[in-house]
Amino acid sequence: MAAVNATTPKATLASVAEIAGVSIPTVSKVLNGRDDVAASTRDRVLEVMRSLNYRSPTTRRRTELVMIDVVVENVTTAYYSEVMDGILECTAENGAEVVLSAMSLQASSAAQRAQRMLDAGRRGLLLVTSKWGRSDLVTFQERGLPVVLVDPINPPGADVVSVGATNWAGGKTATEHLLDLGHRRIAHLGGPPLAECSQDRQHGYVAALLGRGIEVRPEYVISRDFTRSFGIEGLSQLLELPEPPTAIFAANDTIAIGVWEEARRRGLQLPADLSIVGFDGTSFAEATMPQLTTVEQPLREIGRSAARALLRQIDGQEPDSTRVELATRLLVRESTAPPR
Repeated sequence: MAAVNATTPKATLASVAEIAGVSIPTVSKVLNGRDDVAASTRDRVLEVMRSLNYRSPTTRRRTELVMIDVVVENVTTAYYSEVMDGILECTAENGAEVVLSAMSLQASSAAQRAQRMLDAGRRGLLLVTSKWGRSDLVTFQERGLPVVLVDPINPPGADVVSVGATNWAGGKTATEHLLDLGHRRIAHLGGPPLAECSQDRQHGYVAALLGRGIEVRPEYVISRDFTRSFGIEGLSQLLELPEPPTAIFAANDTIAIGVWEEARRRGLQLPADLSIVGFDGTSFAEATMPQLTTVEQPLREIGRSAARALLRQIDGQEPDSTRVELATRLLVRESTAPPR
């Protein structure tokens, strides 16, 4: 075991693990009173904690209430609503309580937020489509707060659990549907360029085109964000091209609805003049007229899976995998048809 220096900075879960010569999950198991740790290892970890005056999150008994923080970027969309339904179902079934926040890290540092969570007795953090960076996530982990992500915007690192859907397959299926209808001029309006889910959906789109021997036209691919306003602006930009597309695969339903609104405003007949495919399968997709063809994500189950993974880590269990992907499926409705 490494020597403990009297001038060691404030202890973290990572520093306890390093000095004790064990993994962070092993320290977590000791904190949670798990019995699958060797007695000698447990004694060594406890000795280091005492030496460092380590302040751990409040250790719970199995009958005590567990509180977790759930942070989302926007609580008003159908996507977040359905993911939250799954999170709340899972936590309720397991006797846990959720504290929901739409806050970013801009108002305070990761260290300050982590400390507030510890002071309030929170046991873990679940981030939905968060823009937080790798260093922010490590700050929480080092303080003994497990983190699970749903479709992160920035790469989380190999040791952080993330949950999402089969985005590449979904993007490929959406594009193949349009190809099967006879479309060849197919555009793609993508989400945030750095988001893994956006990249995977675009890569699926590209794979479908190349698989049919169709060249990918750069002017047909625009990526920005998952907003209705981008759908409006994106379609406007595409319609200015000398040869505009006859179909659009949008990276989410919100973008697709923006496309739908702008197409209607311009007097286009849907789907005769323009076919549209969305992605998510939210209730919004059924509210348009014609109803939106979309790739459905199992959003409720994604929320359940993410909450389940976080609660397992809080209980000291190591994750089975750091990446969980649930299958998508194409819902063919009324917004797609053969080109004129």
